[in-house]
Amino acid sequence: MLLKNAKLYKEEGLKDIVIQSGQIQSINPASGTNEATEETIDLEGKIVLPPYAEPHIHLDYALTAGTPRWNKSGSVFEGIEIWAERREIVDESKDDIKQRALQAVKMQLKHGVQHVRTHVDVSDPTLRGLEALLEVKEEMKQWMDIQLVALPQEGMYTKPEGEELLEKAIAMGADVVGGIPHYELTREDGIRSIKTSLDLAEKYNKLVDIHCDEIDDEQARYLETLAAVTIKMGMQNRVTASHTAAMGSYNNAYTYKLFQTLKKAKIHFIALPKANLHLQGRFDSYPVRRGLTRVKELLHEGINVCFGLDSIMDPWYPLGNGDLMDVVDTGLHACHMTDYDHIVTALDLVTINGAKTLAITDDYGVTEGNSANLIVIDSDSEYEAIRTQAPVLYSIRNGEIIVQTKPAETTMNISFGS
Repeated sequence: MLLKNAKLYKEEGLKDIVIQSGQIQSINPASGTNEATEETIDLEGKIVLPPYAEPHIHLDYALTAGTPRWNKSGSVFEGIEIWAERREIVDESKDDIKQRALQAVKMQLKHGVQHVRTHVDVSDPTLRGLEALLEVKEEMKQWMDIQLVALPQEGMYTKPEGEELLEKAIAMGADVVGGIPHYELTREDGIRSIKTSLDLAEKYNKLVDIHCDEIDDEQARYLETLAAVTIKMGMQNRVTASHTAAMGSYNNAYTYKLFQTLKKAKIHFIALPKANLHLQGRFDSYPVRRGLTRVKELLHEGINVCFGLDSIMDPWYPLGNGDLMDVVDTGLHACHMTDYDHIVTALDLVTINGAKTLAITDDYGVTEGNSANLIVIDSDSEYEAIRTQAPVLYSIRNGEIIVQTKPAETTMNISFGS
């Protein structure tokens, strides 16, 4: 395959990309004289970049919004209550969960996502959700890399078997150890849950991804515990903090001190702009808080941050279609990052930074010798890509086009101007 006249993300000039045997064989300045191969695509200056990486989704919850009821308060906690109710009322088989997850995965593939980290609820003693997603992971591996996070959604110590179920899930094949300290019954249990999650990760050589401080309470300080335990256990670069919405309510003096610890811990951060704008601030009168972590400030301090969607039509978020470009657009607005410099590097938040969070360090990127995994978006400039929310034209996996989208055509049957 030859991709002619490609614009590499954040690079100047056009390139010709030669793909053979599933790998990027060469990248050279566009010459205009290349002989056509069996498959030649003239990209006409469209941007080529690594596939999108979705760092935080809940595939086992996908497409369940409204059953058994809608989340009227829009809060995180009502979402958890509804999910527990649903499990009691709806006797869903493993295959049912699997089919919903596959529908959501198809939405993600359509939008150029080839790397996914999905949380899966392991509060259910049957662990059917985990079994279903283990099958999804295996069946989709040709087109998508999927990491599974074992998440004790209802808390690790809110029920006697919580810790046991978490370890069982890891032994069954979960890739990442999860946790949700702010949902434990007491602060002491929350701290205990963090230590347990990291202990299990060390025992089984796993990564860690904690739902951390997803609440507007300025006194929610589990993040500092997570960072401190990470440092003491020498687990830098293996730990991720998802949401950290409470950071948006911390005072600046405390946050300054916290950032020094975070940099030592080398924790990765996942912000969920669409979901947390929807979920947070529900108990505020005006002014209503945005409920997002300090994305711009974390990036300024050299701390890795990426964006994720979180949900596709579930009790926590009634919308969502798998499109990370839409998430970027929302996040830039919500985080006051609509200055030029942030706009033209915004796709880092759903590519390079997400890959770092998922510990994808090898064979990621449009580079000679790497696997030919890449996407082409319908724009010839980084600025215009964000402004127009440019769709994915091609998603290529191991040198084969797995998704192709034709751009919409508009005909304007009116006359105006001179």
